[in-house]
Amino acid sequence: MTGAGGSARLVSQEQDQLSGRTGVHQGRVVFGAIEEVVFGHPATEAIVAQMDRLGTHRAFLMVSGTLNRQTDEIEKIKQALGSRCAGLFDAMPAHTPREAVIAATNAAREAGADLIVTVGGGSITDGAKAVQLCLANGITDVDGIERIRVHKGTAPEMNAPTVRQVSVPTTIAGGEFSAIAGVTDRTAHMKQMLRHPLAVPRATILDPAITVHTPEWLFLSTGIRAIDHCVEAICSRETHPYADAQSVKGLAMLADALPRVKADPADLDARMDAQIGTWLSMGALAAGVPMGASHGIGYVLGAAFDVPHGYTSCIMLPAVMRWNARDNAERQMIVAAAMGFPGHAAADVLDAFIRSLGMPRSLADVRVSPEHFDDIAEQAMRTNWIPRNPRKIESAAQVREILLLAA
Repeated sequence: MTGAGGSARLVSQEQDQLSGRTGVHQGRVVFGAIEEVVFGHPATEAIVAQMDRLGTHRAFLMVSGTLNRQTDEIEKIKQALGSRCAGLFDAMPAHTPREAVIAATNAAREAGADLIVTVGGGSITDGAKAVQLCLANGITDVDGIERIRVHKGTAPEMNAPTVRQVSVPTTIAGGEFSAIAGVTDRTAHMKQMLRHPLAVPRATILDPAITVHTPEWLFLSTGIRAIDHCVEAICSRETHPYADAQSVKGLAMLADALPRVKADPADLDARMDAQIGTWLSMGALAAGVPMGASHGIGYVLGAAFDVPHGYTSCIMLPAVMRWNARDNAERQMIVAAAMGFPGHAAADVLDAFIRSLGMPRSLADVRVSPEHFDDIAEQAMRTNWIPRNPRKIESAAQVREILLLAA
């Protein structure tokens, strides 16, 4: 990411042949609409400060149901906001189904919200991004989402959101730094993308203390999701030095911090390092560097088999690296070195690291069997990321090869 917490997008990349300047980096980094990242301050006071900064008066809270029911964190935020808390929604399931997005949209509209504040994991963060777009475009039912979703890689013309978002993440997958939302169409069993430059939160608040309530498996597995962002960016054929600087540093911070969190869940310094590593992990993606097959296959596993996104990265990333190594061994060396094992095979380093955190390492671990591989492969071919994998994937049969490595 950028020093000011902005997101960025690379435009007009790979024009060397057009200009005749072989080997010269070319592109344009366009800074996006995230205004602030606040880190290390208590979430409650930081939310109040953001409302003061933004001049908003009616905050609609979209929060984790578990956090709301089993801790006093949400109650503390409500108390601090007082009359500025206009409503609350705590029923967003994993993978952000369309039905829950519409329920939250209608509740936010009814509440007269002028700001959405999320406190929770990636499904809630993505849900609020989708709610912003639904509010701005008069979407009132599930079918209406079809009008604003990305089709064949292209986002349709739509109204920009005017009710924006402030995000307090409790997991570390990184969606709070992205203008992309993944929303699941349960009838098609597919995760679909919504995208708008102003869907990104206006501010993200990184408070390590609020993450101590997050189950260990969820915090650590979403940390592997952030590692997946770093690794697939470093290994992309479309990366560039601006992106590398953030991906390599983010990977090093995450590789150091996650074992410290596992060893001592009360270590707030380790949690803060993991959160900042996650922030850095999103820099390349926001700067236009695409993800690869781990993300493409992961989308399908999440939508069709309800596999948590962190787990999809735990399972698929080493397999994808092994399959890609024929074509990008040099870039994979950067991954291994950043994780503290120069000269080792990156797939082996990742495999050992993920195992050390006690995370699942095979599709069998999440009850996905080979009889499903053909369908998974066919669906993955239709995702946005498979075509951008650094080793070219030309057929579903090649995706199946990767799945067999992860079986």
